[in-house]
Amino acid sequence: MIEQIAQFLSAHNIHPIGIIISAIGYLMPFPLAWIAYSFWHHYRTERFIAGIKWTLLEIQVPREVNKSPAAMELIFSNAFFHQSMKGFWEMFIIGAPWLWFSLEIASIDGKVHFYVRTPSRIRDLVETQIYAQYPQAKVIEVDDYAMHIEQYTKNGNWYTWGAEFIKSREDFRPIKTYREMEEMDSGTKEEYKVDPITPTIEYLGSLPKGQQLWMQILVRQTIKQYHSHGPHKHVGFYDAAQEWMDTLLRPFTQFKPGAGVDGGDAKEIRAPAYYDPLVKNTVRNLEQLHFDCGIRIVTLADKRLNTEDAFNNLRRNSRLLFRQYAAPASNELVRINGTQFDSPFSDPTGLALTKVKKRMLDFYRLRIFFHPPLQYSVKYPPILDTFFPAKRPEIFVLSLEELATIYHFPGLVSETPSFKRVESKIAKPPSNLPS
Repeated sequence: MIEQIAQFLSAHNIHPIGIIISAIGYLMPFPLAWIAYSFWHHYRTERFIAGIKWTLLEIQVPREVNKSPAAMELIFSNAFFHQSMKGFWEMFIIGAPWLWFSLEIASIDGKVHFYVRTPSRIRDLVETQIYAQYPQAKVIEVDDYAMHIEQYTKNGNWYTWGAEFIKSREDFRPIKTYREMEEMDSGTKEEYKVDPITPTIEYLGSLPKGQQLWMQILVRQTIKQYHSHGPHKHVGFYDAAQEWMDTLLRPFTQFKPGAGVDGGDAKEIRAPAYYDPLVKNTVRNLEQLHFDCGIRIVTLADKRLNTEDAFNNLRRNSRLLFRQYAAPASNELVRINGTQFDSPFSDPTGLALTKVKKRMLDFYRLRIFFHPPLQYSVKYPPILDTFFPAKRPEIFVLSLEELATIYHFPGLVSETPSFKRVESKIAKPPSNLPS
């Protein structure tokens, strides 16, 4: 057969290499068109985002907060979960992204502040939903605190470090939430209950003058896609979660042909007892709304007021701010994309570290996560990432309950003196709220 093919090619003066080159020439327009469209779509999206006007709101928490974090769940679901379907023209031609928000906690010289950054056109909705759950709170528009710090330079006045956090395991596995702690506190008076955010607030309130710690949680409705082994190669969160649950319980699943109520097949699952908490919490987690999330922390210390050792202590301690949400058998939040290198050989000149720190500070200020610049949107091979530390932001998913656990207003449990609260009660929300 091979000889016959060779004779045919020689008789017709056809060279195999020529065929390959011709095939590449005919097929090349397709990948080039896809690359050109990707560049163009990214340009349109960035141009659309550049036209969005933003408002930074500070929430001054009332002195007496008797509500559980469940109140924040209502705020998130009513103000921040903007579920919508985008048509071909809006999504692929205009490049309009799904709206996102930034939930922020900042300690500036030991004074703790709660912020929400929202598109200006949705500001009224955000304010009304906050007042609906916390009538005694104050919501005011403020300047961006992140712009008050100069850009990082190697010989500048500020030490800088930052990192991002993701779930250590599959998105479907929940972290420890406030509801689990409420079950342990059943029957306990409000002032003695355990509030999971209290350790964070207490630490932020202990920072001395010249130190700052910023934390932001960027959220949007979940549109994350997952690889599937089913007929559809990519599926959404809920379908992927069901497939993961079936895979997890498959070793303990038994099918009984004809044993069903209607004469069909029956399925019996007998998982070990130690699986019960994981299955129970995962099922409860799946019954809620979900958000695509990105978490970022930035720490800063004024060199004129702090030693390098003091800054290193701040940097190390900030890595533990999410430890109370860890559920080793289920999930936890772990650090990635830190602005550091493990050995001096990774960055002998220090130029890469300076670039990474500048990018971390810029990404925080611009609240960049879901739509990073083009060069940081690509996952590079490890060998290239060694020379070009892209540190691409990684998105994960949190449920309403998980998100409210991480970001909510502390109750009577927290008595941090530097945490600013509204001293006097307000009879009702401001009368100038939009109707």
